[in-house]
Amino acid sequence: MCPAMASAEILGDKWTLLLLREMFLGTTRFGGFQKAIPRMSPSIMSKRLKTLEAAEIIIRKSAPTTQIADYKLTRSGRELGPIVENMAIWGMRWRKRSIAAQDCDVGGFMWDFHRTLNTEGLPDGDTVILVQISDRTDLNTWWVIANAVSVDLCPTDPGHEVDVYLTATLANLIALWLGDTDVRNAVETKSIFLDGPRHLINTAQDWMAQSPLVGVKPALSD
Repeated sequence: MCPAMASAEILGDKWTLLLLREMFLGTTRFGGFQKAIPRMSPSIMSKRLKTLEAAEIIIRKSAPTTQIADYKLTRSGRELGPIVENMAIWGMRWRKRSIAAQDCDVGGFMWDFHRTLNTEGLPDGDTVILVQISDRTDLNTWWVIANAVSVDLCPTDPGHEVDVYLTATLANLIALWLGDTDVRNAVETKSIFLDGPRHLINTAQDWMAQSPLVGVKPALSD
């Protein structure tokens, strides 16, 4: 059998690639995978993790005192890092136009959004950002609670006073995150709306979440 085909039998599945991507981003537990990939059913997730374990790409470790398991990459798994990264770069260069809001999972996107917030651009202490997705009727309100140590995402009101309100359609929020527009231009064209203290609004470009691949430019059409 061709080595490429042998690899594709294990890796040629979007759920498997998404799980590996999460592991490269630091997720190690089943619950974390569920938050990051909400469209993936628990049964499919369990099956894909077992397939990766059987292929010795990951190992499952359980602490003696708890039933909670951590999934860790093996040496074989770590070698897939550049492959997954290059697939993402290729997607930004050649398939960016096909990344449509109607095909985007809101929960998965907001998980990426909250963990790419630049906390260094925020003041000391907690900053609460209320993200309102104006063209969605469900999963349209998200609280992001950020400080220098951690960034938490809540789909329900955590009871904290809101510092900044960020309102946009999902398509415009994705465009901002992907770097198709910057904060100043998005505000001026009213594709996003920001409301809050002046110092947070004026420094929004410094703390706004952005894709780690924002510098990858789409390829020119032939």
